[in-house]
Amino acid sequence: MGRAWPFTGRQDELRSIEIAIRTNAGHGILLAGPAGVGKTRLAREAVALAQQQGATTRWIAGTASSRGLALGAFAGLLGVLRGDPTGLVTEAVQAFLSAASNGQVILGVDDAHLLDDMSALLVHQLVVQGAVVAVATMRTGEAVPDLVTRLWQEGHIERFEVGPLGQQETGSLLEAVLGGPVERTTVGRVWEFTRGNLLYLRHFVAGEVEARRLQSVRGIWRWSGEALISPGLTDLVTIRMGELTEPERLVVDVLALAEPLDVRLLAGLTDPSAIERTEESGLIRVEDVGRRLEARLAHPLFGEVRRARMGTLRARRLRGRVSQALADAGYRQPDDILRRAVLAVDSDLEPDRRLLIEAGRRAGQLCDLPMAVRLGRAAQAAGGGFEASMIVLGAFNGLSRPTGADFAVLTAAAGTDAELVRATMARAIDLAWMASRPAEAEAILDAADDQITGSDGSRQLMALRALFDGQLARPARAIEAAATALDSPLLPDESVLLATTGYVIGLATVGRADELATLVTQGAAAAGRAAQYAFLRFPLITAQLLGLRLAGYLRKAADVAHDCWESARGLELPTAIASVLMGDVLLAQGRPVSALRWLREAYAGFEPFDGAGGFEHVCLIPLVRALALTGELTAATEASAKLLAREHPMIQCLRPDLLLSQAWLAAAQGVSSEAIALAREAASVAAATGQCAHEVLALHTATCLGDRSGVERLTALSQQVDGPRAQAAAAHAIALASDNGDALQSASDMLERMGDPLAAADAAAQATIAYRRAQQRGAAYQAEARVRRLIQTCEGVGTPATRATVRPLPLTGREREIGALAAQGMSNREIAHRLVVSVRTVENHLYRINTKLGISSRAGLVEVLGSHCAEGTTPNGAGKHAGGRTIAARDASD
Repeated sequence: MGRAWPFTGRQDELRSIEIAIRTNAGHGILLAGPAGVGKTRLAREAVALAQQQGATTRWIAGTASSRGLALGAFAGLLGVLRGDPTGLVTEAVQAFLSAASNGQVILGVDDAHLLDDMSALLVHQLVVQGAVVAVATMRTGEAVPDLVTRLWQEGHIERFEVGPLGQQETGSLLEAVLGGPVERTTVGRVWEFTRGNLLYLRHFVAGEVEARRLQSVRGIWRWSGEALISPGLTDLVTIRMGELTEPERLVVDVLALAEPLDVRLLAGLTDPSAIERTEESGLIRVEDVGRRLEARLAHPLFGEVRRARMGTLRARRLRGRVSQALADAGYRQPDDILRRAVLAVDSDLEPDRRLLIEAGRRAGQLCDLPMAVRLGRAAQAAGGGFEASMIVLGAFNGLSRPTGADFAVLTAAAGTDAELVRATMARAIDLAWMASRPAEAEAILDAADDQITGSDGSRQLMALRALFDGQLARPARAIEAAATALDSPLLPDESVLLATTGYVIGLATVGRADELATLVTQGAAAAGRAAQYAFLRFPLITAQLLGLRLAGYLRKAADVAHDCWESARGLELPTAIASVLMGDVLLAQGRPVSALRWLREAYAGFEPFDGAGGFEHVCLIPLVRALALTGELTAATEASAKLLAREHPMIQCLRPDLLLSQAWLAAAQGVSSEAIALAREAASVAAATGQCAHEVLALHTATCLGDRSGVERLTALSQQVDGPRAQAAAAHAIALASDNGDALQSASDMLERMGDPLAAADAAAQATIAYRRAQQRGAAYQAEARVRRLIQTCEGVGTPATRATVRPLPLTGREREIGALAAQGMSNREIAHRLVVSVRTVENHLYRINTKLGISSRAGLVEVLGSHCAEGTTPNGAGKHAGGRTIAARDASD
């Protein structure tokens, strides 16, 4: 990381400076801002740009060491200085005026606040007399020579305020420096940590990369864990903070451990006059929050430095004092209890079992599962019994597979039937999702159901069965079990959440999307109150989005996905889940390039979680399709292999989607017959399990790929499946089967209104072909124009139908398949095996292809057919088959 950083994120400021220099000759600009924001780099870039445009340039810098020397800043330009400094100023002005007669002279003045008086006088005279255009920098909050101040106060130079980089600019700079995409959550965290200060950012990135906490994971740069700031960055921040008295240090230390704090509470822990001094010196800031004043550190790095340098005993004592002060002041809301416990667990206070249990439950409700585990463990050590163990196991259910010892502790602590039911449910969830052993999990539920005597326990088990049935593609059973469980007004919130999630999966897949809203609201409310399984609100939202996507309510799906993303901020695993949902919705909306970025970030985010209970599998399904559509065939093939090798048994409800991802990969490879067969297989799987909404999407996918056999079934499904997709799919199938260009255009319009421009483009492409066959040239041109417009809406990505329409070749469907595979480098024998034909058949087809296209070699075939495969269809040309990026970047971090 020692190489020069690129100049990124300041282009707008540089253009403004260039205009100011060009239109204010004889004057100049002053770049003012706090230390480390990049003033000097901006000034140097401006001076270098002026030099490139023919100006004469000079550069001086004020320093603390040269400030005591007359004209010390100019020593490098004026040489050895002898005689009266005033006379030297006059001579220097004349020399610059003489140089200016030959063209513009740009004088860079770095750290003008450190200029000695004579240097300030010379700069003033040079600017006022028009000898130079000055590009000066100045640190705000520092004493500045009067003559420098007068330059901008009297209008001789224009003052520009240079602030820290914003979050977006920080992200662009990080990607330029690291040489690859950076996870958006990482960008946000790094920006919050450095607040866009370039000096801090550079030291931070160097230290975190060296420590391998900031590294490339599956092709995405991620920052994991907590920062341990480097000695160099610590020194920079310490200098900025300055010398602190003990009362001032106490103020900073208390806030470093427990910010933000009510000013009145802080005043009770520290010296009020020290609070005022630290505010005046810029170490803390005080804000109005409701009816109180709240104090926090002015920069996050101040807290990092003080926590790093604070002794263990001092830190424990201060945390205990703050926790006790919060309790004494009556802070008893759920979030206050969590805050008190987090402080107390690492303090010198005696463990409070009740506080730790309440706080652990609250952490679970907020889906902060690592914190829930930590507080639950502390409660266990303090004798918290079953409830403490349940907090730990419930959190582990959402994070990773618990150990057998955890379950042994939980079972031993269960003293009632109700507690035994809860322990059994935790064990069953672990077996089903973490251990991928659903049959054993269901057997445990059956055994427990035989042992318990009350109906309340049976209904809780039935709620979990509903979720199992939904996930295992038994939608009718899921709906029945969930409805029975939810009939009980005494059903605990955790069980309400389990039942509604299973219910929503069932309704979503059978095609009853119009009934989802009430159930989702009920489940979300239960999640807000539940302690153990609140994290299941994300599977609940996933199920809701599945229903909305299958039904064709894509704009509503986009709103739900965005809200989920916002609610997951700051939570590592939920953020990865929300990223999948964002990518999945964007893919459904025909924006595969944007979707691919979200899905790659999600896939990288799941890496620490050992499959994340099946969510990594869920992520790979749309990832394969996005990679295939954007032409990254090598990466798509690798992702597909991972998907098929690790198919999660608890995600059977998504098996039709999995088969459709394989269909799109086959289509991208040019094998349309195989793609259609896979889409129809997906429809058969869906029909066999009663998942009518999945069946609609599968049959419509086959229609988009050119299949004409789905009319009867889609017509029937359009009468029983909620949402616009079924109606549009049936209309599309009928129009294609009748080769009716007008009807295909109408279907394209329906699909575009629904929010699926990629399917709309397919229908318009098929309309174009129908019009050409009917020799309706004008209508064909109009339909083709529609295809081109829709492709642009889809971020430049095409499909087999659109590519064949916009750039048609005189080939049959089979010839196109064989030619595409040959263009990808497959041998005749490999092609024959893939398509289940003889080698002689392949040879005959290749002969006809070469004759029709006028080519005589494989190289010529690649040149002609390469652009007709999925490769290279994205705007940035990122999809070449042989050299495409892979989903798992080949670097040492993997």
